[in-house]
Amino acid sequence: MIITACADRESARVIARMLVERRLAACVQALPVESTYVWKDQICVENEITLLIKSKTALFDEVAAAIKENHSYEVPEIIQCPITNGYSEYLRWIDENIWGGITS
Repeated sequence: MIITACADRESARVIARMLVERRLAACVQALPVESTYVWKDQICVENEITLLIKSKTALFDEVAAAIKENHSYEVPEIIQCPITNGYSEYLRWIDENIWGGITS
């Protein structure tokens, strides 16, 4: 799973749809969050949309590149969290809906 945060719902939808259309992700969930962070020596508190991107480890570089080319942030959050276990039918569904079933 890859995570990124977007400034608003519309930009999140653009990135989510692009990733699914390119079959770099089987599913992208969008969640509203409030983020507190330091940017250029200032504490910021902003409403954002977090995207939970269901993809594969082997596609991280391509997903990250696609996010960067469509993201409004100077330094977007793009992190990967391994899925170490899950419902086998759901994991199989992810495999079947990403670039012809890439594994790992």
